[in-house]
Amino acid sequence: MEISKIKDALEAVIIEANDTLEGTVEHIYASDLMSDVLAFGKPNSILLTGLATRQAVISAHMAEFKGVVFIRGKRPKDGSDHFARDHHMVLLSTQLDMYDACLRVEAVKRGEPQNHEPDATGTVNEELLLCRELIIQGSDFASAGMASTEIKSVLKTIGLDPKLVRRVAISTYEGEMNVVMHAIRARVVLSVTPRIIEVVIADEGKGIPDVNLAMQEGYTTATEEMRAMGFGSGMGLPNIRRNADELLINSEVGKGTTLVMRFTI
Repeated sequence: MEISKIKDALEAVIIEANDTLEGTVEHIYASDLMSDVLAFGKPNSILLTGLATRQAVISAHMAEFKGVVFIRGKRPKDGSDHFARDHHMVLLSTQLDMYDACLRVEAVKRGEPQNHEPDATGTVNEELLLCRELIIQGSDFASAGMASTEIKSVLKTIGLDPKLVRRVAISTYEGEMNVVMHAIRARVVLSVTPRIIEVVIADEGKGIPDVNLAMQEGYTTATEEMRAMGFGSGMGLPNIRRNADELLINSEVGKGTTLVMRFTI
């Protein structure tokens, strides 16, 4: 992805660009935890963060990132621009929150046309009460369900209707298990506005050749090993459809699948 295209998609302003704005990156990493950046970030990336400090820029440099985008209009005031200039890094600032920034970057990655208007439900521009991002690793059956468990705990903590929380948890768990069984990894974004709970699961995997067929109850591509562990009955997507108020599926063979699940509060 070209850094200049990421800048345009995020409607970002330049803090420091040096000679790097026309460069390219392979990955986008969104986090406010610098230890996670150092542990899991991949070289040739851009960091999205709300941590507007010199340490965020230094951490990105140590992880071999090409630059940092500060969200929610934040701009560091501690000499970060001088450090970035000396180490040929780009620094940008966007008014978007982490969730919207990730959605726009994902659209650039997939080559989708940019549309900065609100969607039919109005969730893009609604006040964001809560946003949480998690990672699911494919084939990690030992940790399967941990992301869904965390989302369920968060929603219970903020006092939402237990029946609604149950529907969200079931849908998220089904989506998480699909990632564990069929994909390499996935990013999960939970967002809560006054009217909507939205869970987006965007995976890197083999994709779904026929979405309509996959939505049929009992249809499965699970292996015998997966079935022996109690997974792969062919009820995953139908269960999500049954519990979510809105389900959107965008899948491309050889690249991956994105599930958007929305629940009305």
